[in-house]
Amino acid sequence: MAKTSTTTQGLRAAIERSGYYPALVAEAVEAAVGGEPIRSYLVHQETTFDQNEVRRHVTVLVLTGNRFIVSHTDEQAADTTSPTPYATTSTESVKLGRISSVVVSRVVANPEQYQPGTLPREVVLTIGWGAVSRIDLEPAACGDPNCEADHGYTGNSTADDLSLRVSEAGDGPDTVRQALAFAQSISEATADLPH
Repeated sequence: MAKTSTTTQGLRAAIERSGYYPALVAEAVEAAVGGEPIRSYLVHQETTFDQNEVRRHVTVLVLTGNRFIVSHTDEQAADTTSPTPYATTSTESVKLGRISSVVVSRVVANPEQYQPGTLPREVVLTIGWGAVSRIDLEPAACGDPNCEADHGYTGNSTADDLSLRVSEAGDGPDTVRQALAFAQSISEATADLPH
């Protein structure tokens, strides 16, 4: 997306369309972005079911020329800590140079009939910058099936700071397109950085 005020207006309109506390969400995002031009954005509102409660939350991703901004807003029902319902909004600003991985997983129906340009049924965008890592360990073994020695453990460490799933059925085709466009923008932005 071009660096224009139109992009800023598009972000504001997308936040308002989500219908999820738009004034609160927009203020938090705009404060984090500051005066930087916006290159790309993604607004994702999700509803989850927690026992007898319906919970909503919204995630806003913004790419500027220098930073990746993540804003997340959750609503909470009244509880023992608060007699009234409340919302929590947080923003994180990450320098583009810190992003270590951008993973885009696409789920397509009938892959044998896939035509280039066909919209995936589902997209999962995972972005890592080293704030959160997941370690998967398993017992190490050698090639000897009779060996009873302890070989320690082996495993993988995976950057897993943000994982966002959008689907055509749940979020609509426009959100899937926007997720793919954002993924391409952030991939290109991080590829352009000197190593």
